[in-house]
Amino acid sequence: MKLVSSLILLSTLSLAANSLQAAQPDAGLTGCAAKRSAIENQLKEARAHDNQGQISGLEKALTENTEHCTDSSLRKEREQKVLDARHEVSQRKRDLDKAMKKGDAEKIEKRKTKLAESNTELQQALDALDK
Repeated sequence: MKLVSSLILLSTLSLAANSLQAAQPDAGLTGCAAKRSAIENQLKEARAHDNQGQISGLEKALTENTEHCTDSSLRKEREQKVLDARHEVSQRKRDLDKAMKKGDAEKIEKRKTKLAESNTELQQALDALDK
């Protein structure tokens, strides 16, 4: 039974890795062009697997990107995500400080975990600024 579970997990992970690879834009592109490229790559993958629901959604996303995406609006969205993520990190730090003052070890660990997650999200938002 463990072998079957392992095989299922392995195949699921490989499919997820393929999906992530398909979501990557072509090298050297930034802004809306990179976003459009990533959508097109996902669309190719969806067509290869004849996933009609995904094809439909990606075609709509591609149309929206082509008609409405501007590099300046995309930059503003990404800057807002950075601001939101910074606010979240600040809130998590305050929560951790409160837990540390109370001395509750369980809450301290939970708050540390949440803060680490928020820091990761902030870093991802910062990384996305230049894409």
